[in-house]
Amino acid sequence: MSVTEMFSYIQGFLSADQDIREDIRKVVQTLEQTAREILTVLQSVHQPSGFKEIPGKCAKARELFCTVKTQIADLKTKFPVEQYYRFHEHWRFVLQRLAFLAAFVVYLESETLVKREEVAAILGIEVEREKGFHLDVEDYLAGVLIMASELSRLAVNSVTAGDYTRPLRISNFINELDSGFRLLNLKNDPLRKRYDGLKYDVKKIEEVVYDLSIRGLAKEPESSGDK
Repeated sequence: MSVTEMFSYIQGFLSADQDIREDIRKVVQTLEQTAREILTVLQSVHQPSGFKEIPGKCAKARELFCTVKTQIADLKTKFPVEQYYRFHEHWRFVLQRLAFLAAFVVYLESETLVKREEVAAILGIEVEREKGFHLDVEDYLAGVLIMASELSRLAVNSVTAGDYTRPLRISNFINELDSGFRLLNLKNDPLRKRYDGLKYDVKKIEEVVYDLSIRGLAKEPESSGDK
């Protein structure tokens, strides 16, 4: 093979790679749009009247996750399955956002931490990397940490809406979450930096609970029915 032929071959490889990346970007853009739509639906729970609408908003979000499944199924066809991590950078951010949105929906429905397997099921993807397009554990953890920030905001807005027991439940949940993350030896720099933000979320929620306690409004959820 001559030098010219060699570089012609390389150019063909680069052109094919660029075509794949462009196809991926187009699908990722549709995923990002759907993620924004889901976020818009869920953001309304922060409004004073939003707490009464949580079941309906979660149901609407789950409907939109059906669209996400279809879009991810399309994304899977745009690249060789064994080259997931070669192109991972293109969908990493939106997958983390979708993991956050799935975690937020599950929390709003049951006030529990969503499992990685459950997020994968909601998105229509795998858990194990050997099976193809999957939810990387670090993307799952990033989504959970984004949710923690959203819950700190929800704690503040709960007080505005007159729901004084919700911040206590959120505080207990976030403290358990923080304890869990302390067990991890995080090597991923972006993930570690995001985890550093969790302590500020913990502090913010603790301040809300403290403010409620000095005002005599902080009572355990079980006692709320005594009024």
